Amino acid sequence: MEHMDFGRHTSREFNQDLENIRNMVLEMGGLVEQQVGDAMIALLQSNSELGQQVEDRDVEVNALEVKIDEACTQIIAKRQPAASDLRLVMAVVKTITDLERIGDEAEKIGHLAIKLATDTHRPEYYRHLELVGQMAKTILGNALDAFARLDAQAAFDTAKSDRKIDDEFETLSRVLITHMMEDNREIKNVLRVSWCARSLERIGDHSKNICEYVIYLVKGKDVRHISLKKIRKQFFNNPK
Repeated sequence: MEHMDFGRHTSREFNQDLENIRNMVLEMGGLVEQQVGDAMIALLQSNSELGQQVEDRDVEVNALEVKIDEACTQIIAKRQPAASDLRLVMAVVKTITDLERIGDEAEKIGHLAIKLATDTHRPEYYRHLELVGQMAKTILGNALDAFARLDAQAAFDTAKSDRKIDDEFETLSRVLITHMMEDNREIKNVLRVSWCARSLERIGDHSKNICEYVIYLVKGKDVRHISLKKIRKQFFNNPK
């Protein structure tokens, strides 16, 4: 099932139901991507107005999650899907949960951007923060692309990249701790930056989860809590 055919059922309505939920997930993913991007712009450019917009738009993400969840419930009740169709529905339900949580993390960053906007001084550690943000946006975008194309190999490759975010987050955390020790007047704002960094690290984790759902959908195996090494050996035979 490397490439799912959404038009294979004899029932046109069933085909349309499956295509609709897939498209709604991609719509929700696009909105969440925008939220993360705007939150980072607000943070790095001291744009409190944009930060407020990110906060306000979180209700749209939540509404889409509810809408998609209801559509999945209707499919299960009306169609009683089996095999790959049931995997699709279950993968969608799990994916939108992680997308909603990514939206929550973007909302937190937007809120903190408002708090930090009054301080136009940008210490060196903001460069590290920007790098973590770029990495988080990249892994999220790649995870959504893997979902859109049902590409298990791309999902696996993207999941591996989460380790880079973890490493950069740890580096930034050490820098921030050092900065607080050197200048205790900056503790409040440095803590706010640290919370932003933690949110970005969690966005990477949630994006990795989405990649695992894509592998589950395509390969038919739940790979949560399985090491990347074992996943590679079992499904991809990739020496890297």
